[in-house]
Amino acid sequence: MSRLRAHPERHLVSRIGWLRAAVLGANDGIVSTASLILGVAAAGAQRDAILIAGAAGLVAGAMSMAAGEYVSVSSQADAEGADLERERRELASDTEAEHEELTQIYMRRGLDRETAVSVAQQLMAKDALAAHAHDELGILEMTTARPIQAALTSAATFTCGAALPLLIVFLAPMRLLVPVEAGASLLFLALLGAIGAVAGGAVVWRAAVRVTFWGALAMALTAGIGHLVGTAV
Repeated sequence: MSRLRAHPERHLVSRIGWLRAAVLGANDGIVSTASLILGVAAAGAQRDAILIAGAAGLVAGAMSMAAGEYVSVSSQADAEGADLERERRELASDTEAEHEELTQIYMRRGLDRETAVSVAQQLMAKDALAAHAHDELGILEMTTARPIQAALTSAATFTCGAALPLLIVFLAPMRLLVPVEAGASLLFLALLGAIGAVAGGAVVWRAAVRVTFWGALAMALTAGIGHLVGTAV
């Protein structure tokens, strides 16, 4: 007789919390810092001024990303907490109605009424709030809001992303700084898109092209403005 063996599975959706913040932070770090460097360089600034501008952009951007992620994800966490508190009160005041609500949810998913009633009873007997949080509110453990994690991840990945175009300023000769910076930053963006796609199970080339295209557009606009300002001055 064959034995049933455990079949462990690791779903990629469990990575969505940190993956979104990581890709967003690194992408912003590369695009904003490279754009700033290209704009200042196109205006005719010297290496020292470009480095100061890039370093200031790195620090300001990292803090902005951390604060923005913390505030936005905290708002999500507050909304989830309010919904859970409301559900807790409803369970305490009218358990029968909440049981029927859960039953209707399972029936809409395809269960017959008898089975839906039984499933709702068993799940509510174990943890009524968890059952309603999962099936009524859609609050899942793997995707729940984590403000601190999102803030730290965004700040760290922004810093790593911003450090790459800043490093090019040290290495590239001044006469070739603009094309080398642009080319290297586009390469960094393509690699970031590919890494994010692999981590999230998406199509690699599509993600790489998407990230590179928007990064190239941002850098081209900033460099163009810097060139115009430098010419005018």
